[in-house]
Amino acid sequence: MNLIWLSDIDASMIELVGGKAAGLGELIRAGERVPDGFCLTVEPYRSRDLPEKELAEAYERLGGGRVAVRSSATAEDLPEASFAGQQDTYLNIEGAAELAAAIRRCWDSLFTERAVAYRAAAGVTEAAMAVVVQRMVDPVVAGVLFTANPVTGCRVETVVDAAPGLGTAVVEGTVVPDHHVLRQGTPAVPNPDGCLDAGQLEELRAAGARLQAHFGSPQDVEWAIDAEGTLWLLQSRPVTTLFPQPPDTGDTRLYLEAGHTQGMLRPCTPMGVSVLKAGAALWFEAAGARVDPRDPLPRMVPIGGRIFFDLTDFLRSRALRARLGPSLEVYGPRVQSAVLHMLDDPRFAPRPGLPFDVGVALRATLRLLPLTVAGVVWSLADPALARARAYRGAARIRRMIEPPDASATAAERLRWVAEDSHKGIMSLGLHGILGPLVAGMLAGTLPAALLKGVATDEELGAVLGGMPHNVTTEMDLRLWGLAVRAREHRELFLGTPPEELAARYVAGELPDIGMAGFLDRYGMRAAAEIDVGVPRWADDPAPLFATIANYLRVDDPEQAPDARFAAAAARAERTIGTLTRRALRRRPVRGLPAVFLMRRSRELTGLRELVKFAWLPAIQAARRQLLLAGADLAARGRLERADDIMFLTLDEARAAAAHEGTDQRRLVAARRAEYERELRRPVVPGALLSDGTDVEALAPAPPARDGVLAGMPGATGRATGRARVIRDPAGARIEPGEILVAPTTDPGWTPLFMTAGGLVTETGSPVAHGPTVAREYGIPAVICVRGATHTIRTGQTITVDGTAGTVLLEPADRPSG
Repeated sequence: MNLIWLSDIDASMIELVGGKAAGLGELIRAGERVPDGFCLTVEPYRSRDLPEKELAEAYERLGGGRVAVRSSATAEDLPEASFAGQQDTYLNIEGAAELAAAIRRCWDSLFTERAVAYRAAAGVTEAAMAVVVQRMVDPVVAGVLFTANPVTGCRVETVVDAAPGLGTAVVEGTVVPDHHVLRQGTPAVPNPDGCLDAGQLEELRAAGARLQAHFGSPQDVEWAIDAEGTLWLLQSRPVTTLFPQPPDTGDTRLYLEAGHTQGMLRPCTPMGVSVLKAGAALWFEAAGARVDPRDPLPRMVPIGGRIFFDLTDFLRSRALRARLGPSLEVYGPRVQSAVLHMLDDPRFAPRPGLPFDVGVALRATLRLLPLTVAGVVWSLADPALARARAYRGAARIRRMIEPPDASATAAERLRWVAEDSHKGIMSLGLHGILGPLVAGMLAGTLPAALLKGVATDEELGAVLGGMPHNVTTEMDLRLWGLAVRAREHRELFLGTPPEELAARYVAGELPDIGMAGFLDRYGMRAAAEIDVGVPRWADDPAPLFATIANYLRVDDPEQAPDARFAAAAARAERTIGTLTRRALRRRPVRGLPAVFLMRRSRELTGLRELVKFAWLPAIQAARRQLLLAGADLAARGRLERADDIMFLTLDEARAAAAHEGTDQRRLVAARRAEYERELRRPVVPGALLSDGTDVEALAPAPPARDGVLAGMPGATGRATGRARVIRDPAGARIEPGEILVAPTTDPGWTPLFMTAGGLVTETGSPVAHGPTVAREYGIPAVICVRGATHTIRTGQTITVDGTAGTVLLEPADRPSG
């Protein structure tokens, strides 16, 4: 089929007519007013044979005269990618010959540089081009309508931009439009010098509401109003940039994204969330809390695959709201400011009472406090013994993991994952780890308060450099040791893709550099490792081979990771000596405990990574059992493949494993597609309202400084170098001395730090894994730099000031305009 009239098209025909034509056909079917026209399908494009006679006949049937010729690619106006402006449109085309030429130009626009790059970023591998031909509308005013606010994400606001004449000026951004934000329940008020009156604004709002209801999601609508006042709809497509809206509770809620502080911005699989909740519930039960088995942690809410904490009841608590500020510092200044800004919002007006059961809190405190205080005291008294006990506790937790045997059914494996896999790690005192951990955190942070006015921030940061007894640092240094052993096979490891090296390692075809021993101890790790749905390094060691290749590029002995770590440790010892003399001279009363704590921090603060390290074997064991259960369910036709189980919750997997089990393949396919879309999301809001509003967008903007990006200090020091923007550590390459710019970091990223000159992240907390490891390597780090991976380009020269919390774009590299 070469030609089809728009009135005969519906949404099911997208592969034949492309996204724009499918949307226009749906508008007509919904009873909306759309300019007459037809679609040249993808078949002539694929054959590269333009049916000019058939095209001319359709043009004459349309009435001839001026028409709009509009691209309609199969990868266009999709729920996950709009492709706005990526292909070409030609207006006021007249005559059959000019029409044919315009269609060929539309075909060619599928392969412009911008369109190819956009498809690659959206994960679209194939596309074909149909072309829409429509009667021209002569508009008095035209523009764009969004049925949700595209800037803030608010779903109860409609945004209208208009300009006189054709709407292309609004779409292309070449005019200052007549701009309106219409809030639900509030009458439309026209601008004094605007193009639209109140009646037209209400007509546009009503049209947007109809389209959103018809298509089932917020819409981006192009429209025009002619000289007779008639509203024409020219296009409607999904608004693709909105972060998913929280579940509807019938109340205004505020959610805080939990992954920001721990360096995890990628989505968590449904099974990952389910296992996290089930495991954490065991700890709360041990602490004396009552847990609802249907939803063990109701304040932990998955939104867009990310884990958010429902902060609403704390924000409304008259007793607690004033104390929120300090607790939000770990989220960085932007999120902290945004959330505190909401204290003035009447929807979060203070109420009496507390957001938790006081009796439960007292019982938990009585159980936990004595254990913790005793652990802190004996850890500070004898740190070597405390470390030994903590390491024995981690080993004990690992021994307590006893998975089902090979004869277990899928249902038995799922029961073990839900009820038994986390019993060891979720004990109240974490088998002796908690006391040394808290002691180390206190020893690492209290000197800053005791030495205020005596020590600089940079000196206090230096004290934490080259910190021993950190399992993540030890892992990174051991990986460096593998790279040293790989030097005699340098060309092999540098010249072979990481995926091929991983396959050859599994096949036993690589030289022995010690990878087996490394994976035996650290194979449970990965980026986003708290998600049971994510493959471990033991499953796929390709990221490790990519890192080894990075290490092999280090040719300056002083930049070797072990040398840098040793230099940071030596600097820490020198700084402690300097501060000791200065503090005892100036402030002896506070100086004595400060010196004691600085010394103890060198023996205990590195243990902060041990709890997570002790937790990972349980996650790895649970993953193995889930994959075995998934294989069983796939064999029974309830899943397509074993790892599909990661896109179910524990309850859904149990339903599939039952005797007359549920076929979950359709549900899994939908969730896997949603997960893959979310993997490509570049920005995740740190705080979110239940109407979809990104709370940061409501906060007052910080003062702008030319060429300076403001963030938060993560690790002190200053470094200048070329930026390397990396969004996923798997297979990433970074040259020695380059500044790593990333959305976030967790332990799976830290091997890249060992040759980096500095670190910049969009999220994080000073106590999160990334900044902690950066401090230990003596690498300056700035965190919470909003939009860093988009503002900074690979190859730009930047200066990272980890003490001030700023990133300077060198003058020659600043974006123009």
